[in-house]
Amino acid sequence: MRNERILLIHCNISILARFWPLFLCMNTKIAIITLILTAPTVACAQQEWSLDRCVGYAIAHATEVGRECIEQKQALTEYRASLLDFLPSVSAQVGGQYNWGRNIDPETNTYNNVTTFNNGYQLSALLPVVDWGHTWNAFRKARISKNASATALQKAQDDKAMDVMQKFVDAVYVIKSIELTERKLADSKALLAKTRRLYELGEKSRPDVVQMESQVAEDDYNLLHQKNLARTALLSLKTSMNYPSADSLRPDCSIATLADRLPLSLPVDSMELDNKPEIVIADANVEKARLEWKIRRADMLPQLSLYAGISTTYYTNLSQRQDRIPFGSQFRNNLGEYVSLTLSIPLFSPSTWRSVKRAKADYMLARLNAQDARRKLNDAALQAVIDYEGYQKEVRQMREKVAADSLAYHLSYRKYEEGMLSTFDIHESAQTYLESSIKLLQLKMLLAIRERLVRYYINNEPLWIFN
Repeated sequence: MRNERILLIHCNISILARFWPLFLCMNTKIAIITLILTAPTVACAQQEWSLDRCVGYAIAHATEVGRECIEQKQALTEYRASLLDFLPSVSAQVGGQYNWGRNIDPETNTYNNVTTFNNGYQLSALLPVVDWGHTWNAFRKARISKNASATALQKAQDDKAMDVMQKFVDAVYVIKSIELTERKLADSKALLAKTRRLYELGEKSRPDVVQMESQVAEDDYNLLHQKNLARTALLSLKTSMNYPSADSLRPDCSIATLADRLPLSLPVDSMELDNKPEIVIADANVEKARLEWKIRRADMLPQLSLYAGISTTYYTNLSQRQDRIPFGSQFRNNLGEYVSLTLSIPLFSPSTWRSVKRAKADYMLARLNAQDARRKLNDAALQAVIDYEGYQKEVRQMREKVAADSLAYHLSYRKYEEGMLSTFDIHESAQTYLESSIKLLQLKMLLAIRERLVRYYINNEPLWIFN
């Protein structure tokens, strides 16, 4: 036992080291999920995967979430860079020039072969004094992008959770349908055996036996078809989770009975959707577009800038072997400082004018997109409530129908044994019972999903819970 514990600790440490960059990027919840869910697949395959566990695994391994993590880092970098824009821009220049050939001697006014070398050194700083809010608005825009990046990460997680939830429900629905189909096949085989005995006793005809054999073959085909659908549904779920397709995955089918424990009505509060990621991102895009418009407009106004710097030069005539002034002396003697104010007035700049028009159009478009996002989210929330209430009523009615179909099937079974019903009648009764049972299962699954959506949209509860 002690050796197993040591081995488990070493395994977890190696997993932690492997996924450490993800720990730095994502929040603590996702990091914990990554550590747990990246354990050896053999151990995971022996357990059933709940809906929350599947969603957690998908979020921890989703490329979309990883992409948003990178975008978040980039937004933080741009925000820090915008802070530095308030500081003066400092630059240094070093230049050298080597000349040779015939030149006029200014003292004798004659041509001489002269070889010279000169270079200069300059350190300057530029500080915008009046830029009409260009730097300040750029900083505000970067700050909004930084804050919105966390919301974009949350939206990526929610989108992935919704996709996995749908794939999980589809997989469980098909798996549970297999159980109903297997039960139907077992009943058909038992009825076929009994029909054959009755045929041997002379109470049933050969067509009755053939009819039941056809029914068994049909049920057997339906079972095979459902198993193929289950394989496809499981593969779709694994793909959505970014789970290894070759590894086994057993979904927890207890969600199929969740509808039996759901309340008749949810405590639906007043609909406050402004804190949802879709709305937060849309509003952030509007504000960023407005600030970008102001930045472009500032480029069309006069700019006042302050320049300051120091410079020095060095010159030597390489043709002269004597009377050269040392570099250090020239460096000190030629040192000078300067301060200047520059007013830049844009008179004609078509590209700047086009950028202003484009920024204004982007701003108007962002406002329309925000309005559309609010409308779609409001419709989705209302639809979730309507679906939840409607599916509850349908589940109750379908549950009564299943009970009635079950009773009708068992009564028909007895009548068939007594020779009062044909094989066609018993087939129709069994098929009706199967179809209503599958329909009830489907409604339960839809109700379970809508219940989570209602709690998410209306009551601001998370889509998934790590437990």
